[in-house]
Amino acid sequence: MNRFKTIIYLTLVLTIISCQSDDDNLDSVNVINTVKLSDMIVNRTVETGAVIACAASDATNADVVHAFYYLEEGATNVRFFETNTTDIDKDDYSSYRELAITSQPLFDGYIYKFTRPFAHEQWIIIAFELDGEIKLSNPIRTKNVTKPTVWGNKLMINQQTSNMPVFSWEHNANGDNAIYFQVVSTTDNGLLSGTYTYENQFQYYDTSNVVLNITEENPLELTIDNSYKFTLMDVSEDNWVNAVIQSIFMVE
Repeated sequence: MNRFKTIIYLTLVLTIISCQSDDDNLDSVNVINTVKLSDMIVNRTVETGAVIACAASDATNADVVHAFYYLEEGATNVRFFETNTTDIDKDDYSSYRELAITSQPLFDGYIYKFTRPFAHEQWIIIAFELDGEIKLSNPIRTKNVTKPTVWGNKLMINQQTSNMPVFSWEHNANGDNAIYFQVVSTTDNGLLSGTYTYENQFQYYDTSNVVLNITEENPLELTIDNSYKFTLMDVSEDNWVNAVIQSIFMVE
């Protein structure tokens, strides 16, 4: 008989989106350049949709937004661009200006985040250079005012298969879902696997329903009786994180 366990221990101390380390970023948001994204890419080879990125409002303060991105090996010159409003053509790069803020590494540097307060909603694009080309993320629509990210811990774990727990959650619970991003990590945020699925289920480590994998090699085997952390992001088509689920679980 399958055994199901609902994990109800959400630890914001260990959360990947802790506000405590963001003071420097928040102090620097007034440093705005005049550089337009359209000017930066003139006479350059550009690949759009090449930076995996999304954004979420903070767990405790919706006026603070975190923009996450996957930094490919060898990428340099990471830059953050934003519009002044959402009432523009999101693909008009002349509407995006650079904001001189720095990002912070998460999960052993597989993922990075920019953090800044947003009084209103905007569009964001993250760019970096790789192999002589400029890579751009798809535009990210912040929704911290109209649809703040919902934080919770409502997760089901089936541990019938030893060392291969199956994680599942309610599908499209907050509406507007396009894809799910899952991270399995140690409790101190050492990344074990980072995967995307369209389904509301992921088994460690079965990639049969994985549509994108940021950890290409098979991760370490989980150890019975050890505790690990599972993080889920419910991402919309315009790359806003509708919901985050985060829980500590013990392997059986």
